Amino acid sequence: MSRYFEPDLGANPENPFARDIDGKLIRRSYWMDMIDQSLVLAMTQGVGANLDNDQKRAHLADLKREDLIDQICVQEVLPPQR
Repeated sequence: MSRYFEPDLGANPENPFARDIDGKLIRRSYWMDMIDQSLVLAMTQGVGANLDNDQKRAHLADLKREDLIDQICVQEVLPPQR
């Protein structure tokens, strides 16, 4: 099962990540109306900046925009083991 971001709808009922009881994105048109460059900016510097990579991947897969994953998800670099 995908691990979607679950926003606090009490604090912000218009959150673009809000989903209904069946897990369907409520404000889907908000995301689908964005061109790729705008979506990358929204997910890296805007509303999606605080999501972890798993949540970003799940959201992009749901939008059928998996081709943007490499631009949006930052690779985590681990320090060398000693």
